[in-house]
Amino acid sequence: MLIKYRVNEVAKDFGKTSKEVTTLLAKYFDTPKKSMTALEENELDIVFEYYTQKYEVESFDEYFAMAESKTEDKNKAENQVKTVDETKAKAKDKPAPAAAKTGKQTKAKDGKAAQVTKTSPKRPPERRMVDTRMPQNIVLNKYDEKFDLLAQTSNRVQDESAVKKQKLSRRSQQYRKPRGRRETEAERLRRIQAERKSKPITVTIGDTITVGELAIRLKATTAEVIKKLMGLGVMATVNEEIDFDTAYLVATEMHAKVEREVVVTIEERIIDDSEDTDQNLKQRDPIVVVMGHVDHGKTSILDAIRRTNVTKGEAGGITQHIGAYRVETNGNSITFLDTPGHAAFTSMRARGAEVTDIAILVVAADDGIMPQTVEAINHAKEAKVSIIVAINKIDKPEANPDRIMQQLTEHELVPEEWGGDVICVPVSALTGEGIDRLLEMVLLVSEMKELKANPDRAAKGTVIEARLDKGRGPVATLLVQNGTLRVGDVLVAGSSVGRVRAMTDENGNKLEHAGPSVPVEIMGLDEVPVSGDVFNAVSDERLARELVEQRKTAAKEAQFRQYQKVTLDNLFEQMQQGEMKELNIIVKADVQGSVEAVSQSLTKLSNDEVRVRIIHGGVGTVSENDVMLADASNAIIVGFNVRPEPLVQTAAEQASVEIRLYRIIYDCIEEIESAMKGMLAPKKREVMHGRIEVREVYKISSIGTVAGCHVIDGKVMRGDLIRVVRDGIIIADDKMKSLRRFKDDVKEVAQGYDCGIALERFNDIHENDIFEAYIIEEYRD
Repeated sequence: MLIKYRVNEVAKDFGKTSKEVTTLLAKYFDTPKKSMTALEENELDIVFEYYTQKYEVESFDEYFAMAESKTEDKNKAENQVKTVDETKAKAKDKPAPAAAKTGKQTKAKDGKAAQVTKTSPKRPPERRMVDTRMPQNIVLNKYDEKFDLLAQTSNRVQDESAVKKQKLSRRSQQYRKPRGRRETEAERLRRIQAERKSKPITVTIGDTITVGELAIRLKATTAEVIKKLMGLGVMATVNEEIDFDTAYLVATEMHAKVEREVVVTIEERIIDDSEDTDQNLKQRDPIVVVMGHVDHGKTSILDAIRRTNVTKGEAGGITQHIGAYRVETNGNSITFLDTPGHAAFTSMRARGAEVTDIAILVVAADDGIMPQTVEAINHAKEAKVSIIVAINKIDKPEANPDRIMQQLTEHELVPEEWGGDVICVPVSALTGEGIDRLLEMVLLVSEMKELKANPDRAAKGTVIEARLDKGRGPVATLLVQNGTLRVGDVLVAGSSVGRVRAMTDENGNKLEHAGPSVPVEIMGLDEVPVSGDVFNAVSDERLARELVEQRKTAAKEAQFRQYQKVTLDNLFEQMQQGEMKELNIIVKADVQGSVEAVSQSLTKLSNDEVRVRIIHGGVGTVSENDVMLADASNAIIVGFNVRPEPLVQTAAEQASVEIRLYRIIYDCIEEIESAMKGMLAPKKREVMHGRIEVREVYKISSIGTVAGCHVIDGKVMRGDLIRVVRDGIIIADDKMKSLRRFKDDVKEVAQGYDCGIALERFNDIHENDIFEAYIIEEYRD
C-alpha cells in the first residue's frame, strides 16, 4: 500500500470509535492494533466487508427518494425568496404616483421615469446570504490600530502646543520634588522572594538538568541558583548537570513546587517489556548448547544426532561459526547450538551459553579436560545453565571414562555415579552408542526445569549469527526466545532494522511464523547485525528506524570518546602508545562471528613493542572502500572465507595494499605472528667513526659557535652524532649540524685533515675538547 490508512482514520470514516475497529480486528488477527497503527490491505478488506454486511439494505429507493425531497424543498425556498423580492420592488414604486399630484414639473419627471421603467429591463436585485449559524471571524485589531493612530496624532498635537508652557513648570517641579530612593539589590531579592512565597511557581525537572536551565525554569538568575548550590555543598557551573534530588532541594528553597518529568523513550513506546503472567505461559522446547575443547567431537555428536554430515563441510574439520539446528526425538523437539571450541571463539561460546537452558559438555575419553573445556565449564556456570557431560570417543581402546570423572570433580562437577548432580553419559559419535540416552537425559533435565514462554506476544530473541549474502543481502540467524515471529514483522536488532521478507528453517524450508525456542534464518534487515544482539518485533517501523539512528549516534559518540578522551590516569599510557609501532589490520569475513573471533585473536598478539590495531571489521567480500582505507591508514587486509573481485585485486596491487586470504584461523594467526616478529625493534649498538680535537673556536653571528678541528683518528662524516669529551668527562651528546673543509660542505673528512664542525644545540665548546664521532646501528641476533 502506498498510502497509510490508520485505525483512527478508518473509524472516523465509518463513524465508529477506534476501540470498536481494534476489537473487530482482534477477532481475525493475532497482532494487537493501536489507534495509530497503519492497516494492511487484508486487514482493510476485513473491516470494509464487516461494515458493508452489517449495514446492508434491501433497496436504495428510499435513499434516492430522500435526495429528491431535498431538491424539491430547495426549489420551494428559492421561489419564496423571489416572491419576497418582487413585493419589495412594488413597495418602492408606490410613492411615485403620489408625488405626481404636487406639480406639473414633478409629473413630467415621473412620466419620464415611468417611461424609462417600462423600456429598460428589470435587473434582479443582488442577494447576499450571511451564514449566521457559525460565528464570523471578525478582525477587530485593525480598528484598534486606527484608534491608536488617531489618539497618538491628537496627543502629539496637544503636546507640541503645550510643550513650551509645561517645560518651565516641569523643570521646577523636578527641582522641588525629592527623588525616590533607588532599590538596593538586597531589597530586590527580598521583594522577589516575597512574590515567590505568595505565588509559588511549578517547575518540571527530569533525572538531570543543567544549572542554567534550572535558573530559567525557576525564573531566577544563575547566580542565585549557584549560591543555593554552594549552600548545599555542591560546586557547579552554569553548564554542569545536577541530579533530580539536588535540583529538588534548590527549587524548594526558592519556594517552587517540583514535579518529576517522566521521559518516555522510543524503546518504551515500541518495545513491549511487560512481564508474562502464569496463565499466558506455555511449555517450550529446550535450547541446548554443545561446548568443549577443539576437536573433541562436538560437531560429530551433532552429526550423529541429526543423522547428517556437517564436519566434512567445515574447513579443516573445525566449526567456524555457530550453527543452530532443531531435532525431533521421541515426539519432542530440541534446539541445538554448535559453538566452536578453538580459543579464538571465547565470546561466541559465552554468547551460546547465555541464550541456552542446557549445556552439553563434550570431553574426549582419550584426551581428558583441556583449556577450552575449563573455559566452557566457567561459561556454563556463569550463565547458570544445567550441565550434561558427554564423554565421547569411548570406542577407542585408550578411552578412560573414570579418569574424566575424576578430572570433573577437580572443577566442582561431581557425577551422579559418585553422589553428585551432574549427569555423565558415555557416547561414541562414530558408532552412535549412547546418543539416544544423551537425548533422553536432555529431555529429562528440561522437564525438571519447567521451561515456559508466551507465544501470544511480539517476538523477542537473540541474533545467533549474521552474514552478507551476495544475492540476498543481509541474512541473520535468529533464535526466538519469547513470543512468535511472523513474516512481515518489523524487527530491531541492535543497530539494524527491517521487515521480515522471508523466513526459513535450518533445512531451507519456508516458514510463516516461528514460536519460542525455534531458530530461523531471515532476510529483510537493512544491514548485518552483530552476533549476540537482542532483537525485538516492534509495532511502528518509523519509530524503529528513529531508534536505530539514535543507537548509531550513541555508538559513534562512544567510539569518539574512546579515542579522544584523555585523563591524567591514561596520559602516560597513551604517550607510550605513541612511541609504539602499530600494525593496522582490516578484517573481512563471511559471517560476523568470524570477524569477532579473528579480531580478538589478532589483538591478543600485541606486545610491548608492536600493537595490533583492528581499524575496521565487516562482513562480506573485500571491497574497493576497504582498499582505500588500507591505503590511507597503511594497513593490511585479512580475509577469512572471502575472495576479492578482480577489480578490487587490481586496485590493491596499484595501491601496494597487501591482501591476505585464509580459510583456517590457525594459518591466519601464525602468519600475522611471524610478520610481527619481523617488526620487533632490533637491538642497537654504537659504531665509532673517529676522534677529533678542537684547536680553535669561532663565534659567527649568523651560524653560532664553530669548532676548528683536526681529525686525529678514523674519520668524521656528515650527520654523525658527536660526543663532547672534556678532561675525560662527557660534557654533551649532540648531533652534527654542518661539516666543512675551508668554505665547502663535505660528506666526510679523513684522518690528518682539518675541518670545521658546528653542532645543533651545544655551543659551550672549548679548545682542546675531544669530539667522538659515532652512529647508532641496529642489528639482529
